[in-house]
Amino acid sequence: MKSPILPKVVLCACLCIYLSFLNLNAQETNAPKFGKGLFNLVGKDSTFTMKVGLRFQTLATSQWDADNGLSNQSTSMLIRRSRLKFDGFAFSPKLKYKVELGLSNRDQSGGSYYTHDSPRYILDAVLKWNFSGNFVLWFGQTKLPGNRERVISSANLQQVNRSLLNSRFTIDRDMGIQLRHKFNLSENFVVKEIFSIAQGEGRNVTRGNVGGHQYTTRVELFPFGEFTSKGDYKGSDLKFEQKPKLSLGFAYDFNNDAVKNRSNQGSYMYINGTSEGSSAEFYQTNISTVFIDAMYKHKGFSFMAEYANRDAKHPFAKNSDGSLTGDEVQVGNGLNLQTGYLLSKTVELSGRYTNISYDKNITGKGAENQYTLGLSKYIAGHSLKVQTDVSYTDIGFNTNQLLYRLQVDIHF
Repeated sequence: MKSPILPKVVLCACLCIYLSFLNLNAQETNAPKFGKGLFNLVGKDSTFTMKVGLRFQTLATSQWDADNGLSNQSTSMLIRRSRLKFDGFAFSPKLKYKVELGLSNRDQSGGSYYTHDSPRYILDAVLKWNFSGNFVLWFGQTKLPGNRERVISSANLQQVNRSLLNSRFTIDRDMGIQLRHKFNLSENFVVKEIFSIAQGEGRNVTRGNVGGHQYTTRVELFPFGEFTSKGDYKGSDLKFEQKPKLSLGFAYDFNNDAVKNRSNQGSYMYINGTSEGSSAEFYQTNISTVFIDAMYKHKGFSFMAEYANRDAKHPFAKNSDGSLTGDEVQVGNGLNLQTGYLLSKTVELSGRYTNISYDKNITGKGAENQYTLGLSKYIAGHSLKVQTDVSYTDIGFNTNQLLYRLQVDIHF
């Protein structure tokens, strides 16, 4: 049963941990500059560190149907995200960790029988072991190495939120193991590789692993060297790269015997008249997803492009007797093109075009096109910013929508 007081309990627990560390005479407890965490802890014997951070986003939206003028207006305000973050190293600087907890309703949504009917508080809980040279082994729950836009933190986005491509094709978070490595082809040319084996069910699943496992590999090429301050995974060129920087990414994901209609995301595909519960039966099929993306930055100008394709061996879900269930894998393509230019060090104008083209013969859905114009005011970089954008969407070329958003983001 969901507990309305649990977020308060979590916050109190964090405060108690902090006070306990103080009582244990931690060697160093200092408040860093704004945007670099609430406080940092360093153990007396320097065998651990912990940085604690907090952020939240307040979002207001207005939406209209644009078919017959601007009609059927709907408005809303909500805390879109609210997060607590902990990171540092344990025992050795070669063993790092990250924990991120989601406290808003949107962060916790998705509770079901398979997540033990509980809110999904844990976003990330992962260990990162640099066991040799440039090899790092990750173990735990975190984002899979899929599309670039998903891996960019929601705190560092160029516009109010991610594109339709991400919402339709992302492989998001899962529990598993990732092996990461990088090397230099030349003095400036850097190559990074990632290989992941995950459970294939999405985050916070507690009741078994249905179907097979999920395998993801990603390669990134940096022909002009690495970006300043990991800028290849941050929106906007706030560092004003003095030399052109480019990152090209290629990822392939294979989910063996997947039971959800969007690989490890979306809805479970039930068969034989069963539904959620211990007696549920699932349709299983192999789902493959391909991502190709790029990030370019130079002197305040940025450009990001992403392409996604999802395919399935047998996309139509069938019962044991061969009859169709009415569910199907969301097979198709997505394209996202996004650019921005900093008019000054703190003001940026951005634009985005997104196209979603499902296979209409399988999904019965028409194409979606979305055009977004955004304006951002960076008061303290991504740590404190005000962002607004307006989007026009046509769905199947017969339904048109207009969306306006305003968001304030603060990041301690």
